Parts: sequence; structure tokens; C-alpha cells
Amino acid sequence: MEESTMKEGKLRKKGKAAANMMDRLPREVVVHILSRLPLPSLLNSKLVCRGWRTLIRDPFFISKHLSNLAEAGNDPSFILESNWPIPDQRHFIDFFDHSEGKVISKKLPSSPMPMYLVDSCNGLLCMHDTSRSVYICNPFTRLYIELPKLIKYPTLVGNLGLGFHQKTKEYKVIQIVFRRKLRRVESSTTSTTSSESEVQILTIGSPSWRDLGTIPYRFIHLKTKALVNGRLHWLSKPNRYTTASLLVSFDLETEQFQEVPKPDCCGSERCLRHLMVVRGCLSAGAFHENDERVEIWVMKEYGAKESWIKELSIGRYMPPTLTQQESRHFIYSKRNLFVRVLCVLKNGEILLEYKSRALVIYDPQHETFKEFTFPEMPRWFKIIIHVGSLNWLHH
Repeated sequence: MEESTMKEGKLRKKGKAAANMMDRLPREVVVHILSRLPLPSLLNSKLVCRGWRTLIRDPFFISKHLSNLAEAGNDPSFILESNWPIPDQRHFIDFFDHSEGKVISKKLPSSPMPMYLVDSCNGLLCMHDTSRSVYICNPFTRLYIELPKLIKYPTLVGNLGLGFHQKTKEYKVIQIVFRRKLRRVESSTTSTTSSESEVQILTIGSPSWRDLGTIPYRFIHLKTKALVNGRLHWLSKPNRYTTASLLVSFDLETEQFQEVPKPDCCGSERCLRHLMVVRGCLSAGAFHENDERVEIWVMKEYGAKESWIKELSIGRYMPPTLTQQESRHFIYSKRNLFVRVLCVLKNGEILLEYKSRALVIYDPQHETFKEFTFPEMPRWFKIIIHVGSLNWLHH
């Protein structure tokens, strides 16, 4: 017993000595090292000593850590929300060390009430609850704020998007509600259906939402919006009878909508299916009506139609986790409608989502597919790119 107590005493002394040594390191050296760590490692660093814990909580350090993550060009991280079998459960997946064969998955603490994932920006999540209240939260610090109630349709949460403009330093939440209207043609008993959406916006920190009026667009596949150059981007269909789509942007500074030129690949039979960001560039997944391959198109120079290039195409694949019944439906339907390109990793591999049921890593060099799983992975989920950060709102 006495020997055991002596060993414990020696270990405590060594721990204190190590902590004191870390405290004596120059602050600029510590900031340089810690601000480049992925979030899971940074959270562990808070336990090293009191000085580090205080530093990591400092708003200046948090801002520098977020900035370094954006500039480093590391492989992305994600929030995956379970829809089934256990709803309202979220996991953080970090591909930071994917090039070395390591992927971190971390189960996040449950929220005090049922919440639904909407969007992510700079380490912040936009979510809503069952009563249609909208929140901004950080899943790691567990800080959150409830946003002001919506002016129009307070019981309806439309399609929400969260964005940040680097110049104005403002976070904004936009809500888009699609409204179908019947219009009677003059001198006729017939009527036509027009597509338009009503738009409200909230600058976070303001007391109320503002009404931006209506726009002549019906956005589709809203979970694939992309934030590039201070603008949010969506796809819009002119009507339900065509596969062709428009590419529409919303400038977070001027609060104006504008159509963005599409690649020449888009015609009556081929169209953009979803949006993403590849190496900082606005990008899109396109498919052809008569082809099972999904193409990745990248706009190398923002706004320049001629800068769109096709980087690669991805062939047919059936993830093993899809049940036999789902597989049969997958085979006899347009297979590429269920495939979404999430990102292109640093080593050139591509992360794909299949029907919100499976994640697959595609190697274009060898044209091979490998399903990605982790402990407690749900059978049905929603996934969005999310920067792991301690960032919070400071006004």
C-alpha cells in the first residue's frame, strides 16, 4: 500500500512538472502549434495545463484556429445526423488524417430537445426543433441561441440557409418558401401555374427578420447548396416537366439574386443535379438521361462560363448496405439520381453519398469503390460538411 502511494505521488509530481514546462513555452509558439490542430486534438490539449485551457478559450485564438483550418486545405469534416434507427443523434466525422488511413468519428452529446440539422457555416450549425423555432449552435461548446420568430409563416420552417460574408463579417440566415400560384390566362377559361418563392432574411444579432419579396425560382435539392465568394448557390427548375435547371446565387452582402452561367454540358438531356465546393471552386454533379455515369464539373474562375471543366465521371456502383428491396428499386430507376458527390479529398479520392443510406469512397485512378462505415453508423442519415471549431457569435 505504501509503495503504491509513493508511485502515485511520483506520477502526480511528473504531471505537474510537465504542465509547468508547457506553461513556460513562449505564447507565440504555443499559438502556432495549437491553432493548426484538428478539433479533437485541440480539445484534448485543453487538459494539458491551465494556461493552454485559457488560451484555447480566447476569442482571438478561436478565430485564428478557424482561419488556419480554412487556409490549410485539409480534408473536410462532417456532421452526420441519424434519422433511423435512433433519431436525433449526431456524429462528427473528421477526414483530417485520411491520407494516413485515419478517420476520426465522435458521437456528439444529445441536445436537450429533439433538433433537426439544417445547415453549417464556420463551425456553427443552423437547426430547428419540433415547434419550428430556429437555432444557431456550436455542437462542441454546446452554446446556442434561439433566433427571432419568423414574420411570415411562423408555424412553417421553409428552406433555410446559413452563410457568412468575409467582408461584412455578418452571419445571415435566409428562408425560402415555395408558393405555387394559379394564373388565369386572359380571354380564356384555362389557367397556368407559376413558380415563385417568398424570401425572408435575418442578420444574426438583429431583432427581426426582413422580407425580401418574391423571386421567380423554385429551388430544388436544397441540401446541396454551396457557399462560394460570399454567395449562396442553389439549383432551380423552371417547371416540373423538364430536367434542365438554372444555377442561382444570392449575394450575402447586397442581398440580390442572380443567375450564374452553367457549363455547356447542360441541355435537354443532361443537367446539373447537385452542387458542392471543390478546392474552393463552385462545382456541380451532372447526369445524362441515357447514361449511368455522374460527372463532376468545376468552375475554375468564378462567373466565367468558359472556365467550367469536366474533371471526371463516376460509373455505376451498388453499396452492399442497401437492402435487396432497395437494390432492386435502385437498378430499375435512374441510378444516378440517388448519388451525391460530397467532396473531393486531397489524395484525389471522392466521397459519395448513396440515397442517404451509405457513404462510399471512390478511387478514380483505379476506378474502385469502398464503402465507409464507423461504429454506431445509422442506417438512414443526413450529412453536411462541417468545420470542427470552437467558433461562436461575437457582436
